[in-house]
Amino acid sequence: MSDTSPIEASLLRQFSPLGGMKMDNLAALARKVQLRTADPGEVLFREGTGFTQAIWIVSGVVELHEGGRLTGAVTGGTPQARDALCPEAPRRFTARAVDSVNYLAIDSELLDVMITWDQTGTYEVSDLKAQLDQASEADWMSALLRNRALRRLPAENLQTLFQRMERFPVKAGEVLIRQGEVGDYFFTLIDGRCVVTRETPLNADGIKLAEFSAGESVGEEALISDLPRSATVTMLTDGAVMRLHKRDFLELLGAPLIERIDFAEAQRSIAAGGVWLDVRLPADYQSLAIDGAINIPLYFLRLKLGALEPRRQYVVYCSDGRRSAAAAYILTERGFSATVLDQGMAAVEYGLRRAPDAG
Repeated sequence: MSDTSPIEASLLRQFSPLGGMKMDNLAALARKVQLRTADPGEVLFREGTGFTQAIWIVSGVVELHEGGRLTGAVTGGTPQARDALCPEAPRRFTARAVDSVNYLAIDSELLDVMITWDQTGTYEVSDLKAQLDQASEADWMSALLRNRALRRLPAENLQTLFQRMERFPVKAGEVLIRQGEVGDYFFTLIDGRCVVTRETPLNADGIKLAEFSAGESVGEEALISDLPRSATVTMLTDGAVMRLHKRDFLELLGAPLIERIDFAEAQRSIAAGGVWLDVRLPADYQSLAIDGAINIPLYFLRLKLGALEPRRQYVVYCSDGRRSAAAAYILTERGFSATVLDQGMAAVEYGLRRAPDAG
């Protein structure tokens, strides 16, 4: 891509379905989009890849190849070019520029949210103008939508979420969350990097649990479990965060995303190939646990995500359901399928518990 340039809302009106959006919303979208240029022979996307960006051809010719064979072409300015190029996942074609091509590319998740808001008539994207104008080096809305959990929210929850979140600049070395304190806010990093550490009796400096970058969130564990903060989160670089108060987090994120099931439902899930995940401390697990369960304490979960299988269904449990709810949220946020055993170990039938290992 050789260069980019800003665009006017009038250009977006030429394309479908953008032409049907309210002018204020279209103007807000135009501030997030640039006219890009592809050189002759450049590939815009490849066959089999995900639909992460909606692309419209403004000028020039793009060839479409399927299985290595030329199957068609799209020319800017024609009726065919009014529609987004191959808007399906996975992509059916490889799109390659024949000559110098000018095109528009919009993040598909952001586009979906804005069109939904526009069509429901309940929200004006321009209401966010003040916050959008603050985000010079990072598009906070696009950064938030990298979070898989947010994409699962009902449109009305996402609208309200964006309205209630507050944007704050942060400096390197600044502590966002301190271990042992009462949790009051949920944070999503939209620019910069931070590190999560946990202090232990043997390590006062803290064990490094994870390092996060833009699009990732911290602080949900204490809000969901209603327990003190289990770790400290410190900025490694200058950046920015979006902050959401506990009451709003629980209403807009916690309730819709945390699915609780009873013991009978949990058994059916396990019989269908699911896995019991025990997020209590190792000592509790060794004392009494569900037969076949794997043990990853809540505070180590982010560090151990690589040990889990993304395609499996996890039934998460703890002593009473509080820590397991936080664990299920973390898993959901990272694309796993997870449910919470309601009431935790208290709901487990005696026959499925195992005694401590001998010796």
